[in-house]
Amino acid sequence: MKKLLLATAFAFAMSAGAMADTVSNLGTNPTSGAGAFSNTNPGTGGGGSGLFLDIYNFDLVGTQILTIAFAVNTFAGGAPQFITGFTGAVFNDGPNNVPGGGDDFVVLGPELATACIAIPSCQVFGGSALLPGGNYYLAVSGDAAVNAGYGGNLSTAETPLPAAVWLFASGVVGLGALARRRKKQKQIAGAL
Repeated sequence: MKKLLLATAFAFAMSAGAMADTVSNLGTNPTSGAGAFSNTNPGTGGGGSGLFLDIYNFDLVGTQILTIAFAVNTFAGGAPQFITGFTGAVFNDGPNNVPGGGDDFVVLGPELATACIAIPSCQVFGGSALLPGGNYYLAVSGDAAVNAGYGGNLSTAETPLPAAVWLFASGVVGLGALARRRKKQKQIAGAL
């Protein structure tokens, strides 16, 4: 049984690139406004049902804090709208800069959706990571029931310099000024 499960998982992973739909390109360093993503009709079957793997491309310039604020599947209509195995992960495109090109690697996740705390009949996943500049994509996957859909938000923010860097720099400048002052005082004392 274990071998059968591993073989099935391997076959799904190998065929994932063939089933992937690039839903949209979120641009460079997407903000919360530009990073909104959704699919109201995921799946390979009719009426938004079946297995799906949706890709959302984005690029980062400089080191950024990436946050997936939420990815929600609300199934208020009951079980028919449920997404089984609703999962999200962020990948780096790898050296060939092609999503699904065989050299991609995971940088965040995969995160399996859990039940929402305050909202009944809801699934959610999210996360954050500090990432260097490069080409990335968010992969959202699952097995959608009829009429299932999801939405979420991905945003980035520049990494701020920590206060310790500014404190260290001001200390170095202060020590330089002190050394210069002492040197000047020695020159004046030597001239007298």
